[in-house]
Amino acid sequence: MTTYSALTTLMGEDAAEALGEALEKLDPAPVGVGVFEIEDDSGLWEVGAYFVEPPNEVMLEVLALAFEARPFAVSELPDIDWVAHVRRELAPVEAGRFFVYGSHDADKVPADKVALQIEATVAFGTGHHGTTLGCLRAFDRLFEAGLRPARVADIGCGTAVLALAAAAVLPEARILASDIDRVAVDVAEANVAINGLAGRVECLEAAGFAHPLLAEAAPYDLIFANILKGPLIELAPAMAAHAAPGGLVILSGLLVVQAEAVIAAYEAVAFSLQSREDLGEWSALVLKKA
Repeated sequence: MTTYSALTTLMGEDAAEALGEALEKLDPAPVGVGVFEIEDDSGLWEVGAYFVEPPNEVMLEVLALAFEARPFAVSELPDIDWVAHVRRELAPVEAGRFFVYGSHDADKVPADKVALQIEATVAFGTGHHGTTLGCLRAFDRLFEAGLRPARVADIGCGTAVLALAAAAVLPEARILASDIDRVAVDVAEANVAINGLAGRVECLEAAGFAHPLLAEAAPYDLIFANILKGPLIELAPAMAAHAAPGGLVILSGLLVVQAEAVIAAYEAVAFSLQSREDLGEWSALVLKKA
């Protein structure tokens, strides 16, 4: 089935949300509308709508003018099974001792690596993105240096690849993985089973630490959060409240240009920067609670 996208950018969250609501009232109506902040500190927001029949481009032009947005870029999207396509294209990833692969590469797993089977799905985190890779590399270095956390949380877990990495090398640790998206939690649970780690990772639907089990298991010796700059900064006080004294947090999902703002937010709640690795345009941070 052919689908169509219409994308634009404009300044300000309120205007972007209002434009998104206006798009939902178009005829033909879109099957989905998305409003996202562009994470580059520009103040720009992206608004997109998706249609199963050609959109009314005259009305799109009117809406763009009314909301002082850039003209909509309308595209016809090919009928592609993107998950299957990505599965074919993704090569295995090595991050220190960890080897992240899809089932199509099962014959390539080295005997001396900790293998993590993660399928390309609608949940984020196959190990290929610089943010996930940076977190895995940071954890590998800490483990090599002797870190053996007893309690681990993966906040915004996506596929749960980070929680699985911890479970694979920390057989005695209690490990919880949470995501705000129910679909991601289902994917995480499937990946736990695929990797033979049933019962080792508790997968929860929660925003941040807002789940009774996450509160019960605190304080944590290690917390992963591979999300976005805004949520990372908002979560800083909760991270401090749930981390053990001397506990570590591994943070990513942020651009290199955003790293200093995130570091400052965590220093304000008694964390200190231990290490930072920039991979392309992405940063991964390790911070320690005083």
